[in-house]
Amino acid sequence: MPITDETRRQIFDTLKKNLETVAPPMVASGGHDYHDYQLLGNKPVSYGHDKKIIPGMFFAAVANRKDSVTFHFFPCYMDSKLKSVAPSLYKCLKGKTCFHFKKTEQVNEKELKALLKEGVKAWKKMGYMK
Repeated sequence: MPITDETRRQIFDTLKKNLETVAPPMVASGGHDYHDYQLLGNKPVSYGHDKKIIPGMFFAAVANRKDSVTFHFFPCYMDSKLKSVAPSLYKCLKGKTCFHFKKTEQVNEKELKALLKEGVKAWKKMGYMK
């Protein structure tokens, strides 16, 4: 069964609301409509093999897709221990950093808050935040 517009909006709002709790210190962009919302670290860092300076390391994003709402969370790529913080969320993980949600009950807010808290700690530890 395809995801309804109402379900899509509820999932997007829940994810965005929780991401907003860490902005600041994270730097937010997007979010003016229901297309996407992104967070970056608040410190310029070098990135890639050529060590190009970027304004902030990508942290997380929410985006609407054809069949789901996606939540991209880069700290999980760099810290496998985060899986123990949010086991029910990780059931929706496709690939290394992208969670796909099709039902509102898949978004466990308690786990999401804990995951974001640990992600911020990881970003500070890795030097991606002031």
